[in-house]
Amino acid sequence: MRRVMCPSCGGKTKRFGRTAAGTQRWRCLGCGLTFVNKLDNSAKRLDEFLGWLLSKRAQADMAGGGRTFRRRTAEFWHLWPLPPVTGELCRVVFVDGIYLGRKACVLVARSEEHVLGWYVARSESSGAYKALMARIAPPEVVVTDGGSGFQKARREMWPRTRVQRCTFHAFEQVKRYTTTRPRTQAGVDLYALARELLKVETSERAAAWLAAYASWCAAYEGFLREETTNDEGRTFLTHERLVKARNSLTALVRQKTLFTYVDPELVGRLGPLPATNNAVESTNAQLRSMLREHRGLSLERRIKAVCWWCYMHTECPLPAAQLIKVMPTDEDIAKEMGMVGYGDRARVGPQRWGDGLVWEELHRQTPWQRDWD
Repeated sequence: MRRVMCPSCGGKTKRFGRTAAGTQRWRCLGCGLTFVNKLDNSAKRLDEFLGWLLSKRAQADMAGGGRTFRRRTAEFWHLWPLPPVTGELCRVVFVDGIYLGRKACVLVARSEEHVLGWYVARSESSGAYKALMARIAPPEVVVTDGGSGFQKARREMWPRTRVQRCTFHAFEQVKRYTTTRPRTQAGVDLYALARELLKVETSERAAAWLAAYASWCAAYEGFLREETTNDEGRTFLTHERLVKARNSLTALVRQKTLFTYVDPELVGRLGPLPATNNAVESTNAQLRSMLREHRGLSLERRIKAVCWWCYMHTECPLPAAQLIKVMPTDEDIAKEMGMVGYGDRARVGPQRWGDGLVWEELHRQTPWQRDWD
């Protein structure tokens, strides 16, 4: 049995009868303090909370029923799981964002094995991406779906990292403009070229695809320039949607981000590389599944649920007893954010806590209780 020490002086103790409720009382041999040694079961309750959150079980199915479970675990909704700072060098990193509300987004970065980091933001801005990348060592290749703000952040934070644009997202963007049943021959040919993107597996086939795309652009250049004048006298491109589809592919070809995964230099040195963002898309699918299973959570709790899922899928998550000691609470963050001026928050706050979305929009300083289930 573990020896009970005095909470005041740390000295040895002895049993000193029981309380009226029958609880063992202890007395310090040094300072004479009498006390009751209360067992701390917070780690066990946190494990219970995470076991529910990361499963499909309803609160009513937990031990004690729904109301008891909510009372036992309510305090853990005030914890904020922070991403670890990792020096791990990854060959490939997958980056994407999942929107939980109109102005609430969680950016997630992961390797092929586990989650590397996440960041809460209002949108996929360059500032948010820079804060996400700051915690992660620059990889050889980063795979992305082309979210806004990513390229600017990548050039500043990971200047030597090669970019692979997800070929499936490139195809989907073309399909959005042409549809699966284009009405013009130019649309039919471009849609067929976009589908061929998903079949490119070697540098030779990539070169053949680029040549075929250049031929398509030359053949339909005049067709895409056709204009139409409406009754009000305004002129616009006749095949505007087809032009947008063409421009989306042309931008990727110019940036040289479409066929990074078949670059002979990278493949010869690193082995086969992924062409799609499937790894992080599967993460997003699991996050959406978790939120569906626990639908009805407030926006704040949905954000925290995503953060907890990401943390528990990092390489080495801490045990529950240590998590309670090191993870900040709402009060800790509010206190730290209140110690700096408004102008300093953009410089100090975002890197560690987030970009202000959580603290200023989700936490209102009112006397009313806001955490009812």
